[in-house]
Amino acid sequence: MQVMCEILHVTRSAYYRWLKQPHSPREIRNNQIAEVAKQIYEEHDDKGYRRIRDDLEGIYGITISDNRALRICRSQQIKSRIKHRANSITKGAQKPYHIAENHLNRNFRADAPNEKWLTDVTEFKYYEGPEIKKVYLSAILDLYDRRIVAYIISDRNDLPLVLQTFDAAIQKEPEAQPLFHSDRGFQYTSKKFCLRLETAGMLQSMSRVARCIDNGPMEGFWALIKREKYYRRKFTSRSSLVEMIHNYMEYYNNRRIQRKLHIMTPMEFHNHYFVAA
Repeated sequence: MQVMCEILHVTRSAYYRWLKQPHSPREIRNNQIAEVAKQIYEEHDDKGYRRIRDDLEGIYGITISDNRALRICRSQQIKSRIKHRANSITKGAQKPYHIAENHLNRNFRADAPNEKWLTDVTEFKYYEGPEIKKVYLSAILDLYDRRIVAYIISDRNDLPLVLQTFDAAIQKEPEAQPLFHSDRGFQYTSKKFCLRLETAGMLQSMSRVARCIDNGPMEGFWALIKREKYYRRKFTSRSSLVEMIHNYMEYYNNRRIQRKLHIMTPMEFHNHYFVAA
């Protein structure tokens, strides 16, 4: 043993300390945290180290730094899903009835619920044998709490889809008169949709041509749902795809905590406003 200590350049006392406790308290704690991190990842395999760190703090009361969370996740081969570029499905062939100014002007801050709403439509594909089919998801996002106020799923990307989404939002928030922002999609420039906004007393705002960042938070939401639950998966029925969308919307609003919302879910942050007011 003496020869081994000399070769390894350690003292006998250090060797006996190691023999009694081969792992440091920090290593033991990291292993404990790693078990919790694996549990979080097994439940939601779309999460990377940042969201796992947020869950550790927000759900389990374990506060660690991002760098420590990254090291622990790397040790467990935990990786987030790869981001993909968003695909625009805006139709430009029809002559618009109305084009609004960009009143939002990339000011994505809101001081209260229902002050600013964003909207858009995106597509999802599923397979029936060799045939590729699509469903379209229309949603309205509140900039204050980032909650999805309303959404509608349809087999057609048409005017009724966005009108139904708008009507569903008004049914939930009948007193709301937010600044209403969208891109220049044919639905949003239509006469019927503009009349809907006028009747509700809302000011319409539109992104500039080819400037997706003007509707950035909405585009960011599409990236979330697709990266976390859609990309790298193959849906072989409409029902399974629609079920995924419904489940994600409930999860996003009520269980997906966000750093921008001070480690709260959109609905928790929404309700917190009225408690603090």
